[in-house]
Amino acid sequence: MVGLLVGAGIGYVLGAKAGRARYDQIMRTYRVIADHPAVQGAAGIARQKLGEAMGNKTDSPR
Repeated sequence: MVGLLVGAGIGYVLGAKAGRARYDQIMRTYRVIADHPAVQGAAGIARQKLGEAMGNKTDSPR
């Protein structure tokens, strides 16, 4: 998920430098990739693992 955010940030910067048309093209490509079922599945797994890791930290005795 962090990679998607980084990719979006890079896309934004490159789009801003290249003009609105290029930015729109980059964002369309990003949306197609982000909406792909394999990417959605990987993001779900990553969210689950992160939740488990965060849960383990809060459940540990002090």
